[in-house]
Amino acid sequence: MSDLDRLQADVTSLPEEVQQTVIEFVSFLKQRHQTSQRQSPQPITFDNQPFVGMWRDRPEMQDSVAWVRQTRTQQWQR
Repeated sequence: MSDLDRLQADVTSLPEEVQQTVIEFVSFLKQRHQTSQRQSPQPITFDNQPFVGMWRDRPEMQDSVAWVRQTRTQQWQR
């Protein structure tokens, strides 16, 4: 006997009002699963985002590693 057959036998052995509860719960799960599939997030593409490259023309960003070091040194010495 497969799991599905056992499940069907178990459900049919229950009182009618409990069977209705099982049916409603399965409907709830189906609806919840369909909703989560439709709302799956789309990957973000950064190619056309306005913030990409916004510091490109700033002279202090030509050597960003040096800028970070200098900023950390200034902030951590306070």
